[in-house]
Amino acid sequence: MTSFDFLHKPEFPRSGAYDPAWMMENQMGPNALWLMEWLSNALSLEPGMRVLDLGCGRGMTSIFLAREFGVQVWADDLWITPDHNWKRACQAGVGNLVFPIRAEAHALPFAQGFFDAVVSVDAYQYFGTDELYLGYLSRFIRPGGLIGVVVPGLMQEMETIPDHLLAPQSNGKVFWEDECWGFKTPDQWRRLWGHCSKVDQVQVDTLVDGWRHWMEFEKALEALGKNIFPSDAEALERDQGRYLGFVRAVAKRTDKDAMNFYDASIGIQAGVDQ
Repeated sequence: MTSFDFLHKPEFPRSGAYDPAWMMENQMGPNALWLMEWLSNALSLEPGMRVLDLGCGRGMTSIFLAREFGVQVWADDLWITPDHNWKRACQAGVGNLVFPIRAEAHALPFAQGFFDAVVSVDAYQYFGTDELYLGYLSRFIRPGGLIGVVVPGLMQEMETIPDHLLAPQSNGKVFWEDECWGFKTPDQWRRLWGHCSKVDQVQVDTLVDGWRHWMEFEKALEALGKNIFPSDAEALERDQGRYLGFVRAVAKRTDKDAMNFYDASIGIQAGVDQ
């Protein structure tokens, strides 16, 4: 089996249609297309919808959403310049649907209720673990709109960090870093989102064999010399999914304040149009 063979998985049929070399050149961690495909399976996306892709990296997930669903995507990342993501979107033939921006997750420059959906893959754990963040983010989603995230997470709670996640790998890298404290179990995400009165219908689950998909992608990157960070494949193989994997959380914005604001906005706009 070649390294590229790892990128064609029956679990992710849409992603299998994308150029493996392009996927590897633009990755910034776990395979973002696989994770976005899994997330999109839990969302009702329709052509013309406005979607915020929060922490989009090099824009692969934004391009995927535009191509697969015909949605308009605001591709937001703090570290990758909009110029480069705009170029990638144009090269992918979706320059009319992907709008790259640079904005910090706590200072989003959008109108209330502007988006039909907000999505985030392998990024939300860095800024969304605060008890108040979901309430802040929800203001940018229309009533009935969706929020969905996929994050690296814990498959079970742990009292202490397991030795195999603290032991150096053969490349010298230790898996567990301070940023890993942002990893939460499905129950922890469920409780966190359940505290927010701005959303309901919270659904949280885990990706079957998520650790294995993660590990195999790391091995493929390493084999082809495409990894931009030291590989975590050994730690993931040691773990065997006992603690590490991916968590998906989806919810709907349905709070009364949003309904009142949205109805008032429509009324004002109707008066202006007349």
